[in-house]
Amino acid sequence: MDKIIYRTVKLPCDAARAFEMFTSSDLLEKWLTVKADVEPLVGGKYELFWNPEEPEFDSTIGCRVTALEEGKLLAFEWKGPKQYSDFMNECDPLTHVTVAFVPGEEEGESYTEVHLVHSGWRGAPEWEEARRWFEVQWDVAFRELEKQLA
Repeated sequence: MDKIIYRTVKLPCDAARAFEMFTSSDLLEKWLTVKADVEPLVGGKYELFWNPEEPEFDSTIGCRVTALEEGKLLAFEWKGPKQYSDFMNECDPLTHVTVAFVPGEEEGESYTEVHLVHSGWRGAPEWEEARRWFEVQWDVAFRELEKQLA
């Protein structure tokens, strides 16, 4: 069975704003990455750079948006950092991230539940190490995302 990473967060904003946090290069640079080049359309770039001076490392260079429904769903390919690049970034298919945006309202206040599934992990020990590393990284990222919207 394919192992996944599943994370969820409740954000104090409407679904359009939550969606924008994942699709606007400028906003992604505030909580997830140093530099972003995202084209929010199916087949568009989903390239994030944590070390822009060496764009071939620690980035999602070459990754593409695979599904998009404005304010509801976003899916994109994903690559690993330098320490996992020899297997994560050369595999076919790459790992894959799907993000669903579920709007809600509580006591007159809008919120959005963000559900993230990171899939495509293989069974070898090095893959499990990478998956565990990304579990921590998605937790860190979601804490930063919450800070941006607090």
